[in-house]
Amino acid sequence: HNGSVMRIVDRAGSFSISYERPRGVLRRAGVRRGTVLAEGRSMPGGLSGVARRFSRHCVGQPLEYDVTGHYEGDCAIVLTGTRQVYNRCRPTGRTAFDELIFDYIGPC
Repeated sequence: HNGSVMRIVDRAGSFSISYERPRGVLRRAGVRRGTVLAEGRSMPGGLSGVARRFSRHCVGQPLEYDVTGHYEGDCAIVLTGTRQVYNRCRPTGRTAFDELIFDYIGPC
């Protein structure tokens, strides 16, 4: 996902996507191995939960927003949602659409 290696766990009706090897810019935002990017419920029709957006300006205070998603075949997960836009930890009153795509690098 965007140059980071992630760990995806999906069991018993829930999912969690966490950083295994975050890329450098995210480490400056406080992201470490095991930091959760998204989590929620998994069901036959798709995924529903919360994602986080990290910023070096707001270390330790990720922006959370609702996401829904689905499995793209057997080798990817796609989550989408609308989030607030912040400028140095302050809301701007604007929103942005996010699409988070997780392509498997191992067997799928």
